[in-house]
Amino acid sequence: MKSFVFALQHLTRLHISNPAFDERTLGRSGMFFPLVGLILGALLAGADLLAGTVFPPLAASAAVLVAMVILTGGMHLDGFMDTVDGVFSGRPREKKLEIMRDSRVGAFGALGLFCLLLFKFGLVAGLTGGRPGAFIVMAVTGRWAMTYAIARFPYVRKEGLGKLYSQYTGNFELAVATLTALAVNLAAGGAGGLIIFISALACTHMLCCYLHKVLGGLTGDTYGFLNELLEVFVLALYLPLHSHAPLLFSLWQGSLLFR
Repeated sequence: MKSFVFALQHLTRLHISNPAFDERTLGRSGMFFPLVGLILGALLAGADLLAGTVFPPLAASAAVLVAMVILTGGMHLDGFMDTVDGVFSGRPREKKLEIMRDSRVGAFGALGLFCLLLFKFGLVAGLTGGRPGAFIVMAVTGRWAMTYAIARFPYVRKEGLGKLYSQYTGNFELAVATLTALAVNLAAGGAGGLIIFISALACTHMLCCYLHKVLGGLTGDTYGFLNELLEVFVLALYLPLHSHAPLLFSLWQGSLLFR
């Protein structure tokens, strides 16, 4: 239970209690990242439903993105910008890592954020059906990707919260996270959710390999970077699949709740 509370507190602005700090309990909380994603996805679906009763479709889609920023505190977006600034700086590895530590946002980070939010907004606005399921699959898969990166790739820095996650998140924690993500993707997206998850696994692994090659390992910023890119990746698959092959999303009885 404490690990779940730590996961909720570190991935969102939702606080349900204040447990005493414990390195091992915090480090193992990666197993609950997809569960936190389920909560976020459900809240986004609720925000979308509420906004849709008040605003036109485009404004309702914008409200979903604003709700995500509010619920998460924009921490993953910050990691995305820092990673883009460092990775695409063209500097040596050590300098890239130094740039990523800088709290100031550079031109690459600002431009990257603009493109990310623009594309994400366009994808959300383009969803004409299955919106609740899309938000849940997106949020769950994005946070599962972080657990995968933590468990499968080394942490490059010598300190930081990411070091604790890397130290205590192993095969068992990844297995729990993966089973959770699979179950939710099947329930919310049926066969389409399974296709998206398998594709996201390949995408996550390739991105992690690239970051490992460029930086010599991963950091807390790159975890946020992965989450943001995987959310866009999921939406980019969900939209055409649901539009052109809607039966994929109704082959599992549970997905009928999200059509």
